[in-house]
Amino acid sequence: MTKKKKLSNPPTRIEHVSSSIKKVFIGLLATNRQYLARRPHRSFRRTRRRDYTRSLTLPGHWAFTSSVYQTLRQHRKTFLLLTLVYAVLTAIMVGTASQDIYTTLTDTLRQTGTDVFQGNLGELGKAGLLFITATTGGLSQTLTEVQQVYAGLIALLTWLTTVWLLRNLLAGHRVTLRDGLYNAAAPLLSTFIVALVLVVQLLPLALALIGYSAALSSGLLSGGVEAMLFWLVAGLLGLLSLYWTTSTFIALAVVTLPGMYPFRALKTAGDLVMGRRIRILLRLMWLTATVAVAWVLVMIPVILFDTWLKGLWPALQGLPIIPFVLLGLGSLTIVWSASYIYLLYRKVVADDAEPA
Repeated sequence: MTKKKKLSNPPTRIEHVSSSIKKVFIGLLATNRQYLARRPHRSFRRTRRRDYTRSLTLPGHWAFTSSVYQTLRQHRKTFLLLTLVYAVLTAIMVGTASQDIYTTLTDTLRQTGTDVFQGNLGELGKAGLLFITATTGGLSQTLTEVQQVYAGLIALLTWLTTVWLLRNLLAGHRVTLRDGLYNAAAPLLSTFIVALVLVVQLLPLALALIGYSAALSSGLLSGGVEAMLFWLVAGLLGLLSLYWTTSTFIALAVVTLPGMYPFRALKTAGDLVMGRRIRILLRLMWLTATVAVAWVLVMIPVILFDTWLKGLWPALQGLPIIPFVLLGLGSLTIVWSASYIYLLYRKVVADDAEPA
């Protein structure tokens, strides 16, 4: 009879757990080494100029904005239809600003305006108050949880459709809005996760704004060391949010690539903006400034016209001119912002220089 081979003892549960922890630890070390190899910057260490100087060839602010406008203008029918679809879906599923609230506010200002304002400046002052109220949501009723979900979902779909259309149109493909609406929603979940990361990164700025409201009501900002410390902390919180979100906005464009996962998109965007973060941040701030100026240039004349028209014909008081203009401008803003950020992302990718 042949002797049976003596079987080795199987690994115990403790040994199995220890082996799993060892594998995870080794994987984390490898990930950290890869990260340090990609990023020459180190926390609390001075970075030499050769390590953070990185080329980024971009047109001037006006030139780049003009190129975005020309791109949209070249395909204006498609993008205007997209804006219309977004506006209609928002009006049906979320609602518009309240015309009744706007009428009440207008009547109140008309009755008290003669004591507060004088002449043409008075009309501009009242229009300015109405504009601030309208753009800060003062005319909108409180949205239900379902309406908030619908609003976020429609905004994400509009963003994805805009990027999908631009990517295919710039590649020379003949596509229609229907193609974009049917095909652009594939990375919806990935984009939603990146958007959630963006919201989390904005929390420091939100804390700064909440602290500002509390400090203003308590008189903390009247002066002294307390006010100086508050502005220092609030400024650092705001800078932290700006630092984080700069790469996340680019990640919103990266994540729309086929087969791209959300956290891989965040990592890729972080690598793209490294050494270029301030220049990209300035472009995003320029986008915000141009959108704000456009809203002022459109809304103030419309409010003045609406006030004059309804003062001339009181029977038109129920005509919702301002809510519809707000809805249209909001739709255009999302399409414009998505186009601007996506074309900015293409410019960043086109200059594929590595850090020194």
